[in-house]
Amino acid sequence: MTAVRGTAVEVPTQDGVADAYLAHPDDTARHPAVLLYMDVFGIRPHLRGMADRLAGAGYTVLVPNVFYRDGAAPLVDLPEFIEAGTRPDIFEKLMPIAGALTPELAMRDAGSYLDWLAACPRATDGPVGITGYCMGAVLALRTAGTYPERVAAAAGFHGGNLATEAPDSPHRVADRVTAELYFGHADQDQSLPPEQIRRLEAALDQAGVRHRAEVYTGAHHGYTQADTSAYDAGAAERHWSALLDLFGRTL
Repeated sequence: MTAVRGTAVEVPTQDGVADAYLAHPDDTARHPAVLLYMDVFGIRPHLRGMADRLAGAGYTVLVPNVFYRDGAAPLVDLPEFIEAGTRPDIFEKLMPIAGALTPELAMRDAGSYLDWLAACPRATDGPVGITGYCMGAVLALRTAGTYPERVAAAAGFHGGNLATEAPDSPHRVADRVTAELYFGHADQDQSLPPEQIRRLEAALDQAGVRHRAEVYTGAHHGYTQADTSAYDAGAAERHWSALLDLFGRTL
């Protein structure tokens, strides 16, 4: 792992300015760009640490606050460690904000994030990689389908509601995806029951999308997040191996 530099940056969007975190190797070279989509808890020390780890592997990583319309991160006071018992109170505050981020708004923002990375002097030219966690997995899939010419690879981990019966379900973008995809599902995740996993797989197969989906046995929703009680160290390291393999082959 190389030395990493992390800085706070601002990303202009059509609706304002998104605060964000940028991490990259501490050198003067350009590196492949990665867009890292947050979970509902947002930008915080743990998420910055994940970006730093990716940067240490040789990438320029942008982590935008996708809730910027409601203020700069953090939007709520978070404990250093998010116990299961504290989650309902936090969700009560954050879920209305998440619900207000419609697919249309999120994808309009995604174009701005991609534009910013394309102009970033620390990033190489060409398509980017995306990784997303929880709600970020939904954003990763939608971005791959909305901007196919700009995304080389996208991964989603413990994503929920990826393949519902709703008309705007994320899986319905499958026929527009040209990137290679990877999904690391949690088998103890009530937000992604087996029927949704099957529906997502069928849509990707039918569209001919290059992809791999794995179910992490015993893992819960949020298993990559070390500052929460859902964390599973083994599953998290498995996620890192899969993610770096994907980006190593495609970026």
